[in-house]
Amino acid sequence: MRFRKIINDPVYGFITIDKPLIFEIISHPWYQRLRRIKQMALAHLVYPGAVHTRLHHSLGAYHLMGNALTELKSKGIEINEEEETGAKIAILLHDIGHGPFSHALESVIMKDMHHEELSLLLMKQLNEQFRGQLETAIDIFTNAYPKKFLHQLVSGQLDVDRMDYLTRDSFFTGVNEGVIGYDRIIKMLAVYNGELMVEEKAIYSIEKFLVARRLMYWQVYLHKTVLGAEMILVKILERARQLGLQDENNIEDSVLKKFLLNQYTGNISANLDAFCSLDDTDVSYAIKQWSNHKDKVLSTLCTGVMDRKLFKVKIQNEPIALADLQAARKNAMEKLGISEADAAFFGFTGEAENRTYNPYDEKINILFKDGAVRNISEVDNALIQTNLSTPVKKFYICYLK
Repeated sequence: MRFRKIINDPVYGFITIDKPLIFEIISHPWYQRLRRIKQMALAHLVYPGAVHTRLHHSLGAYHLMGNALTELKSKGIEINEEEETGAKIAILLHDIGHGPFSHALESVIMKDMHHEELSLLLMKQLNEQFRGQLETAIDIFTNAYPKKFLHQLVSGQLDVDRMDYLTRDSFFTGVNEGVIGYDRIIKMLAVYNGELMVEEKAIYSIEKFLVARRLMYWQVYLHKTVLGAEMILVKILERARQLGLQDENNIEDSVLKKFLLNQYTGNISANLDAFCSLDDTDVSYAIKQWSNHKDKVLSTLCTGVMDRKLFKVKIQNEPIALADLQAARKNAMEKLGISEADAAFFGFTGEAENRTYNPYDEKINILFKDGAVRNISEVDNALIQTNLSTPVKKFYICYLK
């Protein structure tokens, strides 16, 4: 009897798992951990519905990968069963290396190591556990597989990762600006000279996809309150690390503490189980405990997140004036009765950058009926021209209300 499991997804309906190996991977504790990591970190403090997880997203991307491969095969593109399974596993595991609260704490918990590096380490360990059955998936993930378009579906300007997170994040936040025509884009996918591109008829769908991505970044991912809340989260862990380095007894023993004090630095490969025991729960529990900590800075920051008493955030096109930063810190010193050094946790600046389309990176190529191939930014009357290819940088200041 043919293997078949179905998962009911609120965005796409039923998602089918038709390979025992894929079901075993999904059932693995390292993958199940993704249930406990929010896709959008603290965005739910602004958009209450944004509580979906990395597991939701990876399953959705897996579903879109299946649709994309089916469409390409229907157009005569040769994709064998091993390649299809490999591509599905690669996208299913592309985010398995995310730590607690996803991108928000990436540089705090694991310094100098991107989540994609951790994903690859975990995939290699899983490959050993599954007796070499993930070799093709790893080659596709690392772009070492001869058929480049398979990697482009996993990681590229038109990958199914982006298609799912825009669709899913828009659904759960209720922000309609993020809605894209993912189904039409997939129908228009093509492979030419081994590379992924889209048919001429999809130009407007691609432009909408790129504009939706830009709007979602400024309206949701880089929303000033979301940005401020996530920066408080970073400051909480930085303060906890500072206290722990002064005296380990300042912070109670936990796996989180070991990561904060860099006890696994340079030796993460031997401690992947420890990393995979970390999730949002550890950080949330710590914040709840630290809200009563004797250190005023730590307790105030934690209480702010717990009670949604967040910092004021101002975003502008010009760099923040030093006088504004100094005024913000002076205000914190007076209100909380803290030192100038500690006031830096209650007044700080940063930069946020986003671009609609990067024509200097991997290009989105349009395949015309006559066989010509052109970058979308070079298409006549295209919306995505040079001005939308230029990155937009904004400067922000976070400070105590």
